[in-house]
Amino acid sequence: MAISSLGYMGITSRDPQAWLRLGVDLLGMVPAHALPGEYRGLPGDPGSPGPASCASGSGPDGSVYLKLDDWAWRVAVHRTDGPEGLAYLGFDTKNARGFAQTVAALRAEGIAVEISDRAGARARSVTQLARLQDPSGNAIELFWGPTIDRRFQSPLGARFVTGPLGCGHINLFVAQIAPCLDFYTQVLGFAISDYLNIDEDGDLSANFLYCNPRHHSVALTRVGETRGVHHIMFQLETIDLVGQAMDRIQKDGWRITSSLGRHVNDGMLSFYFRGPSGFDIEIGCDGLLIDENWTPNQFCGGDVWGHHGLTPQAIVAMADEMPGR
Repeated sequence: MAISSLGYMGITSRDPQAWLRLGVDLLGMVPAHALPGEYRGLPGDPGSPGPASCASGSGPDGSVYLKLDDWAWRVAVHRTDGPEGLAYLGFDTKNARGFAQTVAALRAEGIAVEISDRAGARARSVTQLARLQDPSGNAIELFWGPTIDRRFQSPLGARFVTGPLGCGHINLFVAQIAPCLDFYTQVLGFAISDYLNIDEDGDLSANFLYCNPRHHSVALTRVGETRGVHHIMFQLETIDLVGQAMDRIQKDGWRITSSLGRHVNDGMLSFYFRGPSGFDIEIGCDGLLIDENWTPNQFCGGDVWGHHGLTPQAIVAMADEMPGR
């Protein structure tokens, strides 16, 4: 398949600095060494001037860029005075050939695709960039050739599971499952890993999609006509790192929306808390790895144990709070 991973996420927030503090001081991320397109200085020359942003991760427009690994950045947070939520998702096509094939497949389906100019690609720290929308109206970006810069060294000793698995996963509220499933599976080449009925009647349902060994990089959840983000997930290497993050989040006063628990489908041992942009953030470990021989399963429950607070009623209540609901 042409899509190899979820490479980056763009988020909107009224307070990007809250994301910077959360990411660095509580989760162990690192501010971007240089902003997208910013001059980095001459390699190996200690006298060469470095980035003007001085590795602050903050741009002049108020945007914030966070590192999870050796990529220039994985999470971008853009300032807004409007609704907070998802700005865009960036999917890695791995190389120029995969990029061209994916763009051609989209256009063959009658989907409008805009190829960005060089400035647009530099704004995402990639070699080539294309923009489009999924059937739910989410901004989707395709790219290849990400910028790799300084080795990642967490101030808190955090070690994120990224690399070929991508930066994590996202669970999207979508109003219509069928066209979104067709888009992600038939056009972008994702495969279904599992289905989940969240309530007894099947009115609340989720579909989990993978494009690499991570059990899912995208999940699609239907709750009436709601559109938005239920949660994003970052994976750490060990349960101790997850527990330490949970301690810091609780001590700092963030709202824990789901206790520690293990999901039945992807085996993730995790907790959830409400992030600065109004949707949840999942921090976990032990995520299941699968391959092309995986057989999709249908589950009627979400957890082996724990995750108290992650109930159908809580999911509906969160959907009801979404802008434009």
